[in-house]
Amino acid sequence: MFRRGDVLVADRLMCAWTEMVMLQQRGVDCIFRLTSHRTADFRRGMRLGKDDHIVKWMKPRKPRSVDRKTYEALPEFLLVRECRIRIERPGFRVRCLVIVTTLLNADEYTKDDLAFAYRARWNEELDLRSIKITMQMDLLRCKTPELVRKEIWTHVLAYNLIRTIMAQTASQHGIEPRSISFKATVQVLAAFQPVISQQAHCGVEHLKSLYQQMLRAIAQNRVADRPDRFEPRMTKRRPKNYNRLTKPRKQIKLDMLK
Repeated sequence: MFRRGDVLVADRLMCAWTEMVMLQQRGVDCIFRLTSHRTADFRRGMRLGKDDHIVKWMKPRKPRSVDRKTYEALPEFLLVRECRIRIERPGFRVRCLVIVTTLLNADEYTKDDLAFAYRARWNEELDLRSIKITMQMDLLRCKTPELVRKEIWTHVLAYNLIRTIMAQTASQHGIEPRSISFKATVQVLAAFQPVISQQAHCGVEHLKSLYQQMLRAIAQNRVADRPDRFEPRMTKRRPKNYNRLTKPRKQIKLDMLK
């Protein structure tokens, strides 16, 4: 799905030598947080500024994610840029992080630019929260692997359709797509669904007018721009003092009778 000129922004789990090299060969740059398996020593490498340098990452000895033939064709080292970003905003959990990127030009891509790009990755965490909590995919209910895959893809399909409607709303009303509430959009769609079903036999022009009314209702539900908001990483609901149901209910009831 990536094209030449794209930039992949991801967390530290994607910070792997083989994947970064293969992306670079396709003309795709990356911005990752430094993996916990590596340490950054800013006394080495080519210095670009304070807490900013270019270093060589040598090819790992044992390939893990590619076959031997592909591994042998990869270069012996990878030039990466490491930047240490210090976070001074009160309330934020992380105080200092190291960003790794293949964007080596410090004049074109400053430390602040890299920090801003990596911070934008948090929107993906919010999107995952929308899928798991708002769309109730935090607990998969199917029992077989095949049905679990169908359940996941059904949620993803529904999520993409909802985001498409939000994008159409933003385009028609001249607002940012992320300024529209995802939860409220789902509620508006649920409210309009029976109306659209009942009037499906009406003409196309009537359905278009109804669709425009729905988009206007979605556009009214905006979320505030709170870039520096922070919340405690805690849960409010306490667990119940009961043992967990680790066996089928029928089997446990038989054990109770015995």
